[in-house]
Amino acid sequence: MRGEPEHKPLRPSWRCPNCGIHWPCSAAKLRLLGEFRQDRPGLLVHMAKVQEEATADLTNLNPNTRLPDLTPRFVGWAERR
Repeated sequence: MRGEPEHKPLRPSWRCPNCGIHWPCSAAKLRLLGEFRQDRPGLLVHMAKVQEEATADLTNLNPNTRLPDLTPRFVGWAERR
């Protein structure tokens, strides 16, 4: 919508540039649920692909740090809805 802030991930940190929290933030989740309202499997596939991108970015950003499991953050919330 016009005039509303974008809640898209700031890469490579995968934080919301508006909220400052890990993406997907609440606003992004609501937007995604609306976009995929009639296609829950499509949402899950989309979020799994996004998780792969985030894993690659975060690994490159912090090569000596073991990442936590990102599944709850990217896919888990969408499975529960």
